[in-house]
Amino acid sequence: MGDQAVPVKGNVLGSLVPARYILAVLGSVAMAIIYGLKVNLSVAMVAMLNHSALAHHGGPQEMKEEHVNAEPVCQGSNSTEAVEDGPFIWSEPVQGIILSCYFWGYLVSQIPGARVAESFSARWVMFFSVLINVVCTLLTPVSAKLHYVAMIVMRIGEGIGGGVTFPAMHVMLASWAPPNERSVMSAIVYAGTALGTVISMLMAGVLAGTLGWESVFYVMGGLSCLWMVLWLWLVQDSPNQQALMSQEERDLITTSLGCSSGGHSEPKAPVPWRKVFTSGPFYGILIAHICNNWGWYMLLIELPFYMKQVLQFNIKENAVVTAIPFLTMWFFSMALSKTLDALRSRGKITTTIARKTATFIASAVPMCCLLALCFIGCQRGLAVALMTIGITAIGGMFCGLLSNHIDIAPNYAGTLMAITNSAATLSGIIVPIFVGQITHGNQTIGAWRVIFYVTIVLYVVEIIAYLLLASGEEQPWNKGDKPTGSVEAVEAEATPLNTKESPKQNYNSQEQ
Repeated sequence: MGDQAVPVKGNVLGSLVPARYILAVLGSVAMAIIYGLKVNLSVAMVAMLNHSALAHHGGPQEMKEEHVNAEPVCQGSNSTEAVEDGPFIWSEPVQGIILSCYFWGYLVSQIPGARVAESFSARWVMFFSVLINVVCTLLTPVSAKLHYVAMIVMRIGEGIGGGVTFPAMHVMLASWAPPNERSVMSAIVYAGTALGTVISMLMAGVLAGTLGWESVFYVMGGLSCLWMVLWLWLVQDSPNQQALMSQEERDLITTSLGCSSGGHSEPKAPVPWRKVFTSGPFYGILIAHICNNWGWYMLLIELPFYMKQVLQFNIKENAVVTAIPFLTMWFFSMALSKTLDALRSRGKITTTIARKTATFIASAVPMCCLLALCFIGCQRGLAVALMTIGITAIGGMFCGLLSNHIDIAPNYAGTLMAITNSAATLSGIIVPIFVGQITHGNQTIGAWRVIFYVTIVLYVVEIIAYLLLASGEEQPWNKGDKPTGSVEAVEAEATPLNTKESPKQNYNSQEQ
């Protein structure tokens, strides 16, 4: 794959939106699509199941007795709402397999997808990621009517596509994001996960209730096709391959990255695995990613159950209460990333301090909110405020630890993201099982305190590990296992973060 420069033909939307931000926005939409198509089944399945038939087959009698004997919970407006029966009689174990098998494909595809993105084309990896998800989504109604095993195959396919998105976008950002805009562009891209989750959950509920459960998959899958057209038209792997941009913007990006081709001046050396797995900054990211994801899944997936089971919010209240914090998270992540980038560009803080600050906010604030939830009892208004503040602050991870792979090793950012995200994804599998075991027949404030305390401990581990180990500086092993040559040769090789004075001055002058 050559990285040939192309002549400038003009720039679509260039007078309004720079090409690099068109990439960031379309990347954000891609993440929203992937996460939206991931969670829509959770909502649609309520309308797909034949609840009457499942009730006749019988839930465990012992669970009913346990709930009767459980200690009382808060008094609220929770009510049992009638749900229209669907056509499928899937037992709880089958439902669990269908929902969780997404992660089977997600885990196996990340590292291979990252290597393909780094070695060949991240643009095409992202395209096929969304394409696979769209095809599997559109085939879901037919698969469900065929057999639940066909549903499992579709979900695994979606997981395979979803697994490569973070590594591929890291490769794209390493080639397109000037160092002084990396936080903002990363936040724009990855905040799409939160927006996609909220929009999908609300949209799926409306579609299932008005047009039937099949419409959830047909409408959302069909709308996603528009993104694929725009992506192929407006996005390329690197600035030097992009015809639809100004020469000034191309020079700004390549000069700030210290190379002439947007980060792909020569074929990459094999991943220096030994050096990666003996690197302190890498382990800082790995530990933080695992612990932060535990908190993310706890607040994203399980806290709504706390609102329903303990605080007794009804279903409609729960939907609104769950959706609002993700909107505030999006705004907060944009503001924080812009602030940190501005301070870095003025030399007020280093990249290391910026990453540690954002990650600390994304950990310490939700940790304090969970600690407060343990002691406020049934104060529903205060619980909503704490949940909103906690989820909003988690937005700091987008310009914190999630951007850090690009800082320490831009040549292998996709592979590093694949490794840490694979490990962190296990939290998405473990958290529901853990919460289910603790709250089984004991859906009380006391049981949830145990859950919150465990999450708090993991946040403490994250804060300590990241503050001690993390770095925003490019690591020597980013050049691979090749001999590094003389000192002069090393200094001649530009680095994306430790840019020499003249490129930095050049970048700032162009920015002004």
